[in-house]
Parts: sequence; C-alpha cells; structure tokens
Amino acid sequence: MKDNEIILGIDPGTLVMGYGLISVNKSNVSLIEMGVLQLSKHKDHAERLQLIFKKMESLITIHKPMAVAIEAPFFGKNVQSMLKLGRAQGVAIAAAMMHDLHAVEYAPRKIKQSITGRGNATKEQVLQMLTHILNIVEDVRFMDATDAVAVALCHHYQYRTAALKKDNVLPKKKAGKSTWASYIAEHPERIK
Repeated sequence: MKDNEIILGIDPGTLVMGYGLISVNKSNVSLIEMGVLQLSKHKDHAERLQLIFKKMESLITIHKPMAVAIEAPFFGKNVQSMLKLGRAQGVAIAAAMMHDLHAVEYAPRKIKQSITGRGNATKEQVLQMLTHILNIVEDVRFMDATDAVAVALCHHYQYRTAALKKDNVLPKKKAGKSTWASYIAEHPERIK
C-alpha cells in the first residue's frame, strides 16, 4: 500500500447506510470521516437506491479512495429483506465501479475477526477496539457508521497482511491452534 491512501468502508442498508473513510500513511491509520445516510423517511425503494448511489458518488468524488470495502450481507430468514439489502449493496458496488474502483466484500465474521481477533465479537467489542485504534468517540447513534469504519480497517489489515506475506516478511503459519501470542505477532500495529 502506498503512503496516504484512503479506504471507503460501507455498511449497506435500505433504512440506514453507514460509511467510514480512513487514511493509511505507512503504518499509521486515521479516521477521515464517518456517518450515516438515513433512508427510512423515503418510502419508495427505488428512491432509496438512488440516494445510496448519489452518496457513494459524492464520497468517492470528494475523498478519492483507492479502495471500497463493503460488508457482505448476512443470511437472514426474511427473503424480501435480503433482496432489498442485496440491491443496496449492488448499487454501492456499481457506484464504485463507475470510478474504476474494485469493491471488496467482507463477511461480518471476517470483519469482527480482523478488528478484535474474535469472529463472534459483539458490535460493542468492535466499537471498543475502534475507539482504541482510531480514537473514535463512542456514540450509539453511529453504530452503522462505526461498522463501516470497521469494514475499511478490515480491508487495510487484509491488504497489508497479504502484501507482507507476498514479500515474505511474515512467517508462514504453522498448523494448529491460534494463540494470542501468534495473533499479536501477526498484528503488531494493534498494540500501542
């Protein structure tokens, strides 16, 4: 990853879409902006999708991210909700592609694992780690925004780890159980 690169994280939704932008300068990561797009007052689903596209366009045009990371939808029981969520995600991906950006999807479990070291962490535990890493002020009104920041940070960690492995900087993992010691060795930037 180059110096001063920006990653846009998206937590897609048809009622609330969270977004977060982080800046990566070597090993330093800082928060640029985070927020939510409130869509619930708009009853027409097509109008909501248009608003998602316009917000994505605005964020990409203003901040010029090098990557877009999107939380993949979890599998729910309500088929209609899943369909609408898939459309919202598709619109966000299409907006990224309009700017020649590759949108990478991350499963919620992968995001939690990347941020906290535990794939079954709660939203509150993810938020606690984000407050520690990025000095985010805890505000429950912005849980969708902090989820989006977590997606962006997950992308940074995944991209960085892949680059280090490619350059043979990280040791190969041995088969067996993961330990806190191995996690800390693989993620020294998370310890301050």
